Amino acid sequence: MARKIIIDCDPGIDDAVALTLALFDPRLEIVAITACSGTVDAIRSTQNLQAIVERLDPPRHPRLGAATDPENAPVIGRCYLHGEDGLGNINMTPVGRQHVMPSEKLIADRLKAEPGQISILCLGPLTGVSLAFRRDPSLIDMVDRLIIVGGTCDGIGDVTPATEFNMHFDPSSASNIFRSATTKTMIPLEVSNQVSFGLDLIEQLPPRHSRAGALLHAILPHYFWTLRQECAQEMISLQAVVGVLALVEPTLFTTQEATIEIEELGVLTRGATIIDRRPYARQRKNIELVTAVDVEEARQSVIRGLRFAGQESE
Repeated sequence: MARKIIIDCDPGIDDAVALTLALFDPRLEIVAITACSGTVDAIRSTQNLQAIVERLDPPRHPRLGAATDPENAPVIGRCYLHGEDGLGNINMTPVGRQHVMPSEKLIADRLKAEPGQISILCLGPLTGVSLAFRRDPSLIDMVDRLIIVGGTCDGIGDVTPATEFNMHFDPSSASNIFRSATTKTMIPLEVSNQVSFGLDLIEQLPPRHSRAGALLHAILPHYFWTLRQECAQEMISLQAVVGVLALVEPTLFTTQEATIEIEELGVLTRGATIIDRRPYARQRKNIELVTAVDVEEARQSVIRGLRFAGQESE
């Protein structure tokens, strides 16, 4: 039986690759995809989501949700890596005029329709999920599991020396989610970064004549180029894709229970994920923390999944 999920994302090149992987995987039933701001602002994020789903035209079209900008979002974004439009400057805009309700409303509606049956894969800042839970706390008991891609447990960030982007962008929402009584899994930056790809990935993508291949060939070269220019990296990490793998290939991952709090203040520490490792800590463990991944098998699973997406979208 396919696993029912909501994907909450801020597309973003890596999120676009993750959506391509997930939308054609028969092991997943995507009941909704909700946008959040982060890599780009709320309007652009929503447009990107609509355009990606239109371009891929998957067998089943999920409901889509519109992003909301958090009140205290930082000035920083990820345009220097993903392009001004978030998708490698290909300026992809939606053609259709599908009505899109706010993400937090769509999350609430889907969870109430099938309580306890739907997991949420969180690929971006946690604004929309947190807003849904704040407006209706009963939703906390209706979600099966949250899979959160973000944070860092070794103290090495990607937006400040100590913090990962998704947590830094909206730390108050992250703190609200981490303190909630939901069942949660967190995939930190140091784990997701291990599943990296060289330029030979381009040669292994689906053919350009497929819908999936056309999208991937359009956006991924930009990501390789900017990471090389801005970060002196020859390899790219697709953190969002690792979140999809955690759903469909859970045996690739090693986990342990942990107690994690989010730092909401500070310049360098805004959004830091703080693990309480004290042996005498009294606070209950609140999250399943991914500590390791089978890197080579994860890479091969991604390549196989993308090729399958290409075949299904020809």
